[in-house]
Amino acid sequence: MDFEIASREILVVLGPSGCGKTTLLRILAGLEEPDAGEVLLEGRPALRIPPQDRRFGVVFQDQALFEKMSAERNIAFGLEVRGVPAGRVRERVERMLKLVRLVPHRRKLPAQLSGGQRQRVALARALAYEPSVMLFDEPFTALDARTRVELRREVRRILRDADVAALFITHDQEEALELADRILVLNGGQVEQVGTPYDVYNRPGNEFVATFLGAANVLLGRWRRDRTWVLGTALDPPEERPALVDGQPIKVVFRPEDVEIGFRRDLLAARHPLSEAVVESVSYVGRTERLTVRLAARLVGASSPEDVVDIGGLPLVVTRTKWEAEEAPLEVGDAVVLGLRSYRLLPHFPLGTQSGAETV
Repeated sequence: MDFEIASREILVVLGPSGCGKTTLLRILAGLEEPDAGEVLLEGRPALRIPPQDRRFGVVFQDQALFEKMSAERNIAFGLEVRGVPAGRVRERVERMLKLVRLVPHRRKLPAQLSGGQRQRVALARALAYEPSVMLFDEPFTALDARTRVELRREVRRILRDADVAALFITHDQEEALELADRILVLNGGQVEQVGTPYDVYNRPGNEFVATFLGAANVLLGRWRRDRTWVLGTALDPPEERPALVDGQPIKVVFRPEDVEIGFRRDLLAARHPLSEAVVESVSYVGRTERLTVRLAARLVGASSPEDVVDIGGLPLVVTRTKWEAEEAPLEVGDAVVLGLRSYRLLPHFPLGTQSGAETV
């Protein structure tokens, strides 16, 4: 892999368990050595620099606070062992307590603090030595959902105020999207894609990125005569597409929120009418309604003989806003029609036993 972290940037490394996220962080921190390659810190080779001299602040999932020291003593400890003068220690501790909003809790022991407050102490301790880069290894995993949301917003503010770059390790997609200036998607030790949260979510470079970062539906089709053929229907091409040759198998990728669902095809506002379906499940998840629909159409032919395929029973996931759900309530068993507001095309390279029109 090859990537950079810019000054003041928050780069989030996102990937499944075992893909190499923590190993990458430990290499950057100097806790492990790479088999090959180089780590550059402001353009200078860093592998020969001891961990304590790299000026990296590290925050782990387990805060590792000193349980018999108060919050302010925990923050001060790292500065004291480095020989920082007492006046400077007091000044830095005061500034860090204000930065993480823990002044009223300064004399409390870790056992008297909430999980979020303990994590703030760990963050303040790491920032106190004025690191050039902060490294976070899934720091919010042990916290409850509400505290995680509140703390990651707070941490983003703190990093901005401290004027420091940061690398976050996480497998939480929502966390990555909210925290990051850029997201690096890692899979099996390989970088799948790097980009802004908007680009990685809306312009996934491959199927792994599309399906790992949020939910995605994937259909197999064929590119023919400058149009997308899928489920026996010819769709107008999307605004962006890869270089494709006529007759090439393709993957049609779309998010659940990209699907419009209705009762009549001629009333759909979506640009790309897709197929008929039957509602299989309906669940309300707060901000949205999530539906599973099964395609009800049975194709007997398409644009060419090799595209003949039975799509009966193929499930797709659709989400609607609560306003859409209230305006047109749906129940299990309802017959509906589907249209796509937008979609993305990826090249598909099928196995010899697969047809380009199979569905996944």
